[in-house]
Amino acid sequence: MTENTQQQTAPTTELPTQYAPAEVEGPLYERWVERGYFEADAKSEKPPYTIVIPPPNVTGSLHLGHAFEHTLIDALTRRKRMQGFETLWQPGMDHAGIATQNVVERELAKEGKSRHDLGREAFVERVWQWKAESGGQISGQMKRLGDGVAWSRERFTMDEGLSQAVQTIFKKLYDDELIYRAERIINWCPRCLTAISDIEVEYQDDEGELVSIRYGEGDDSLVVATTRAETMLGDTAVAVHPDDERYKHLVGKQIKLPLTDRSIPVVADTHVDPEFGTGAVKVTPAHDPNDFEIGQRHNLPNLAVMDERAVITAHGPFQGLDRLEARSAIVAALRAEGRIVAEKRPYTHSVGHCSRCKTTIEPRLSMQWWVKVGPLAKAAGDAVRDGKVKIHPQEMEKRYFDWVDNLHDWCISRQLWWGHRIPVWYGPNGEVVCVGPDEQPPTGEGWHQDTDVLDTWFSSGLWPFSTLGWPEQTESLAKFYPNSVLVTGYDILFFWVARMMMFGLYAMDGTPPFHTIALHGMVRDQNGKKMSKSFGNVVNPLDWMDEYGSDAVRFTLANGANPGVDVPIGEDWVKASRNFANKIWNATRFALMNGATIEGELPPVEQLSATDRWILSRLNATVAQVDAYYEDYQFAKLSDALYHFAWDEVFDWYVELSKTTFFAGGEQAKVSGRVLGEVLDVMLRLLHPIVPFVTEALWTTLTGGESLVIADWPKDSGFRDEAAEAEIENLQQVVTEVRRFRADQGLQPGQKVPARLELGGTALAAHEAAIRQLLRLQPEGEGFSATASLPIGGATVALDLSGTIDVAAERKRLAKDLAAAEKEKAQAEAKLGNEAFLAKAPDNVVDKIKGRLAKADEDIARIQTQLANLPQA
Repeated sequence: MTENTQQQTAPTTELPTQYAPAEVEGPLYERWVERGYFEADAKSEKPPYTIVIPPPNVTGSLHLGHAFEHTLIDALTRRKRMQGFETLWQPGMDHAGIATQNVVERELAKEGKSRHDLGREAFVERVWQWKAESGGQISGQMKRLGDGVAWSRERFTMDEGLSQAVQTIFKKLYDDELIYRAERIINWCPRCLTAISDIEVEYQDDEGELVSIRYGEGDDSLVVATTRAETMLGDTAVAVHPDDERYKHLVGKQIKLPLTDRSIPVVADTHVDPEFGTGAVKVTPAHDPNDFEIGQRHNLPNLAVMDERAVITAHGPFQGLDRLEARSAIVAALRAEGRIVAEKRPYTHSVGHCSRCKTTIEPRLSMQWWVKVGPLAKAAGDAVRDGKVKIHPQEMEKRYFDWVDNLHDWCISRQLWWGHRIPVWYGPNGEVVCVGPDEQPPTGEGWHQDTDVLDTWFSSGLWPFSTLGWPEQTESLAKFYPNSVLVTGYDILFFWVARMMMFGLYAMDGTPPFHTIALHGMVRDQNGKKMSKSFGNVVNPLDWMDEYGSDAVRFTLANGANPGVDVPIGEDWVKASRNFANKIWNATRFALMNGATIEGELPPVEQLSATDRWILSRLNATVAQVDAYYEDYQFAKLSDALYHFAWDEVFDWYVELSKTTFFAGGEQAKVSGRVLGEVLDVMLRLLHPIVPFVTEALWTTLTGGESLVIADWPKDSGFRDEAAEAEIENLQQVVTEVRRFRADQGLQPGQKVPARLELGGTALAAHEAAIRQLLRLQPEGEGFSATASLPIGGATVALDLSGTIDVAAERKRLAKDLAAAEKEKAQAEAKLGNEAFLAKAPDNVVDKIKGRLAKADEDIARIQTQLANLPQA
């Protein structure tokens, strides 16, 4: 009923009584790698399917965010491999410039040394040594998770091939006048001692102070407010709006700058908001991006008053003070001169911090290298607008356009030693030469290379094509570019995705780096709170893998993965997934012990029971449903569909309904055994991309096949049997309702009860033995008295409860519950009937009371039915 083209042999291995993930996972993964299942052949005639790994930092280790993302990518690639695609999941790591340099510098500090003690060449060699010894531990952790990556193709953003790609695209951009060097205001980290880009600045609300300072004297004075009083030493003007009548008499005049011997002009500029504060602002062009723009418009000098460590360099009593020390000292000096008009402390405002070390960043005028992003960003936006690239979920497009349509030029130079060094040489007479990878740098006295390195995102932006051999026109590049899909978090849509889009379109003649961008959310704790060391809620996924198995962690993560939405996860959910893996194991083991097989063809439809036809119909519907969810990146929905099909329909219903057939033996048992084998075969294939280890162990035992990794993905044959589905749904209704009634009467699940089944001419008659077994119903016998009669789905189940329950006590208990439900109903109706209450109560409160009323009505109806069905005293 489902297509299955791979040939298998009869199973030869028995399953252990219990599933032990620790004993199964490691050996299975080693076998997959040894047999080369995850490798990709550029010469293959199969259609390509390519995904690159978002390269983790070489300094990193596997956290839940990695495990989540890798689970989704692995599921996609495993399925595509089974569908017959030449599948490449490209692995690799990022050199992580600032983070890695910080790690090695901390190691040196333990030895009482700095990088300057070693010198540049020796320090870089030390970083390579650290990488070889300690870096990249995440690779081993990826194997624990089951990542099906092509390990032979592993790349590093500083390896020789990627270095050539970086130098090539830098030269190309430089020659096309899309890279330039200029003095601009940049975000400077006084701790990391380097420029950082806008997207590497994290903003948070900090408590500071807002001081209002009087500049000038008498009528020729005005008041400015600042949170950074230390920068006033670098003021070169005060700006007001041209239409502000309060200050027109001052525009063009010079006023005294307090604490200095300088006078500065008052300039008129439309950037100033006359409604904000006093309508006058201090202008410090060397220490503020907006002030820099004002300074450019009015030809103001740029006066830097801090060094690279944010220490004051201006002459005077504040020289040598740290910026925060200087702030306090300057405010005190101004207060002593009577210049402080007002102080607001504490004053909470948004402050930028270095995303790497959390130090407050300092805007600083600096000579840096820049990418002119205008034409590149336009191409990146147009590719999505024109449909060349689809963003999933679609509502994320707006966030993407908001970013790429408003990009500022990108500062790409970093004042580090670890990274791709800028391939530009300077000559003794002011010459500037950009050198390509196949060109010799100029030599001779006075020539030297730029000391800066490139932003890490510059090299990782080339990842989709540099890892395939670009700039060489390799077979891999021809086969596997563009990528089929990029799976990544919405949090790096701006950091990484936009860079790849710009560079891919530019370097690859307008071909975008991927067809689809599938964005997922962030992993949070079970209460929806961000995971953070400071919150004490960070989880090491390896701990959960040790305790519950990798499949349990993977299934939990996939089951929470709705597109673009954050994913809550808690240990109880991982335990539930572990139970699911155990259920798959135990139920499959039971099925194998009771005749489940894939040997021979499926019997023709006329030989199948209604139960067999029902499960095969549901199986094909599940195949179709799972396929549709995969194509829409709906991992949560496909995981939920597989869970309920496996647990509810296969194990809880089909296996249980078939037990009487198996126990009876004969031809029908053989037929059902073949059907069950087919169902398990397909179900394990469907589950494999999400839970690869337990399914591999079970499937190879069931089928004798080589590996699920290279097995065929199931196809929907189109077989549906609506009549069989309706028949079994009717049976399920009978069993479910009687079970509920038994529970309501306080009967134990295993307690046997005499019963008469009046199935009449319904199709349920064929299932009487199964119904009795599932419900623990004995034949009527002598003295049978139908004390309760349940009409359900065209049938009647009459039960003899005499002697099984204390009817008087049960009536008393139910009467008490009924009184409580009726009281709850009366209270809810009274509130909802009170017009004064409804006029004042919030909507959510009213909705809650309506819910209580509906629940009370349900309880009353249920209890009244239970009372009516009780035997007469």
